[in-house]
Amino acid sequence: MKGTGVLDAIPDAPRERLMALGHEVSFLAGTRIFEEGRRADRFWVIRTGAVNLDIHVPGRRAAVVETLGTGRMLGWSWLCPPHQWHLGAETIGPVQAWEFDAAEVLELCSRDPELDHALLTYVIGVIGRRLRAARTRLLDLYGPYGSGSAG
Repeated sequence: MKGTGVLDAIPDAPRERLMALGHEVSFLAGTRIFEEGRRADRFWVIRTGAVNLDIHVPGRRAAVVETLGTGRMLGWSWLCPPHQWHLGAETIGPVQAWEFDAAEVLELCSRDPELDHALLTYVIGVIGRRLRAARTRLLDLYGPYGSGSAG
């Protein structure tokens, strides 16, 4: 089954092996899927709906740094020590997703270099985009007017 986002980044055969490890989950609107600083031991690929990623801002409400939709990977912190979420995540409305256990995926990656390479390449891109999004959002909140607007 060809998808979008992360699933498009993985060739057919390794994608099938990865999908064999996933299971379908659903979240109600307003569900906190994970909290910044807590243990990261899984990730999701969003099938339907949308999830806000937010960052804790002392003395303020959490700042949304990015909104993820269909096909996007939710969570990369499971891949990088110390395996703690770098952001929080909350559903905007109902969400359906495939959930993957990090230990199982890492074990599969150790035996499947094609999957390992495709997944790591995708996650590196995700980390870069999320870092830029967080920086832009924090500049919007705290920087001089318009600091975060320019690319």
